[in-house]
Amino acid sequence: MIDAWLHIVGIGEDGLDGLTPATRAVVQAAEVILGGDRHHALAINPTAERIAWPSPFDAMIETIKGLKGRRAVVLVTGDPLWFSVGARIGRHIGPSEIIYHPQLSAFQLAAARMGWSLADVETLTVHGRPVEQMIAFIQPGARLLVLTTGAETPAQIAAFLNERGFGYSKMTVLATMGGADECRFDGLAADWSHQVPAFNTLAVDCIAAPDAALIPRVPGLEDALFQSDGTMTKREVRAATLAKLMPMRGALLWDIGCGSGSVAIEWMRAARYARAIGVEPRADRRAMAGANALALGAPKLELVDGTVPQALAGLEAPDAIFIGGGLSRATFDASWAALRPLGRLVANAVTLESEAELSALHAAFGGDLVRLSVHRAEPVGRLTGWRPAMPVTQWSLIKR
Repeated sequence: MIDAWLHIVGIGEDGLDGLTPATRAVVQAAEVILGGDRHHALAINPTAERIAWPSPFDAMIETIKGLKGRRAVVLVTGDPLWFSVGARIGRHIGPSEIIYHPQLSAFQLAAARMGWSLADVETLTVHGRPVEQMIAFIQPGARLLVLTTGAETPAQIAAFLNERGFGYSKMTVLATMGGADECRFDGLAADWSHQVPAFNTLAVDCIAAPDAALIPRVPGLEDALFQSDGTMTKREVRAATLAKLMPMRGALLWDIGCGSGSVAIEWMRAARYARAIGVEPRADRRAMAGANALALGAPKLELVDGTVPQALAGLEAPDAIFIGGGLSRATFDASWAALRPLGRLVANAVTLESEAELSALHAAFGGDLVRLSVHRAEPVGRLTGWRPAMPVTQWSLIKR
C-alpha cells in the first residue's frame, strides 16, 4: 500500500504493550496522533503533536485530510472497523490511503470472559445512540453483547428487560478489560443496582418468565402491542405487506400515511440497520407512531408532517415504499419516480374508490394484485363463529 499515509490503530487497556512490534513502531514514529484523552494516555510518544477528538466529529475529517504528507496516526479502541470510527473515516478517505491495525475488540474480550461463542451472540452498540434500539433483540435464550453509552446504560437496559418479563435475565458489566484495573459486576435485571464505570461493555443472557412478552423480529406482531386509534394495518395483512416490501440490511422505507407506524416499525425490526420515514399529516398519529417506535425498539423512525404527494419532495430516495394512506395517481407517480432500481412498492386499499385506483394502476404497470381476507373466531352468544374483517386489496410491484 505505497499510497497509504494514515494509520488507524486499535489500542486496548494494555496500551503500547498490547500492540504488535510493527504497530508499536508506527505509533512511536508518528509526527501527529489523534484520539481521545484515554487513547493519548495509553500511547506514550513524547515528540508527536497531539490532537483530541472535536465535538461534533465531522470537523475532524477535514483535520485528518489536512495531515496528508505527515506521519499520522489515529488511535481508536479495539478493532477500528467494528462499531468504531475507523469505518467513518474510511468513507471519506480512500482505502488505498489507510492502513488499519486491529486490536482485540470489546466484543472479543467480553465473549472470552463470559465463555460465549461470538458466532452465537448478537453484538450491538448503543454508544452515542438511542438505547431503546436494543429492545428489538430481547428474545428468549438470546445472548447480547452491548457497547454502552455510560454508567447509566445497564440500569436502563435492566428496566427494558423487566418491563417485558425478562427480569430473570443475567447481566454482567465488564470494564477496563485487559488492563490492570479490570472489573466485573454480575446480577439479575430484576434487582440490578450496581454502580459501574462509565466506559463498559454489557453482557445479557436473556431469560424469559412464563408471562414474558414474545416480540419476534419476524413481521406480524400482535395489534395490541401498538398504540392506535383503530386505523392501522392489522397483523395478518401487515405480515403479508412486509413480505412484499422485503426488508433488507440498511434499506430505507417510505411509509406513506403511516398512522401508528406499525409497518415502518416492523420493517426496521426485521433487518439490521433498516431505516424508515413515516409521512403522516395528523399530529396525534405521529405521536402514537413515535411512542410505538420507542417501545418496540425502532427509535430512529423519522416522522414527517405533511400531505402527499407534496411531502415526498426532497426525501432521500427509498428502497421500498408502502402506501397505506393518501393513495392517488399523483402519489404513485411521485413515489415511483423516487424509488430506487429494484425497489419494492406496495399499496393497500379497503375502499371501493381506492380499489378502483389500484385496479387502474395494475392495468397500466402490471405487478401483483391480490385480495386479502381475514376471519376471526369470536363469540356468537354462547357459541363461536367467524367474524370477517374488511377485505384488503393489495397491489405490489418491483421497479426493474
